[in-house]
Formats: sequence, C-alpha cells, structure tokens
Amino acid sequence: MVMSTATAERLDATFAALADPTRRAIVARLAAGDATVTELAAPFAISQPAISKHLKVLERAGLVTRTREAQRRPCRLEAGPLRDATAWLANYRDYWGESYQQLDALLADLTADADATAATGPPAAGESTPDDEAAAPPPDGWA
Repeated sequence: MVMSTATAERLDATFAALADPTRRAIVARLAAGDATVTELAAPFAISQPAISKHLKVLERAGLVTRTREAQRRPCRLEAGPLRDATAWLANYRDYWGESYQQLDALLADLTADADATAATGPPAAGESTPDDEAAAPPPDGWA
C-alpha cells in the first residue's frame, strides 16, 4: 500500500502519541466523553502540567481538541486519526489471518499424521516406511 507523505506523518504522530501508557489512558477516558484537564489528571499520580504536556502531544497528533465553554476548557477525542490507524492496521490483520489459516492447515495435517500412526502403530522392526524409502540411498551404479 502506497501512502502519501502527509498520511505517513499523521500515522507516525498517532502511533507516537499512543506509545505512552498515560496518553493511551487519556484517550480511553475521553472515549467515554469530554473531560477537563483536572478531571483527566485525577486518576494519575502526576501533576496537571504533566497532563497538559501529554494533551499537547495528543493535540499535535490530532487525537484531541480543546474547546472553551464559559470557564471550562473540556478536551474532546477526535476519532479521525484512530480510524486512519485502524485502516492501516487492517492490512496486517489480513496478513496475519492468512498466516493463521496456513498454520491451522499444517496443524491439521500433523494431527492427521499422528492419528494415523496411532491407529496403525509404529512400523515393526526392520519394516520400512515411505519416509525411509524416500531417504534411502540409490542402489550402486545409480547416481
């Protein structure tokens, strides 16, 4: 998938902003509704200025906007960058889905082979198996 430089920069900013657990917690809180800096800072053992710094990172990534309502300055989650990140990740979800399907098929083959061996038992002493025959050296003069 080819993407523009602007799109790549937005994704970089989104993932960088979400790399911090405090910022992810802020995003999760804002998903439940708007909140002020004071409300966002309440569950953390860090200062309001530290929360404000985290909010600035989220704002630069386009994940959060601040508005003014009289004396309140609530923060609001913006879903656009999350939607873009989810769309980008969806390509890899398809890749991993295909990989898991291949792994499931291999596991089914191995289970079927194990079940067949359990049903017939191991080969008797001196008895060859198809795998042994495939690995046997060619007779003299055949090379």
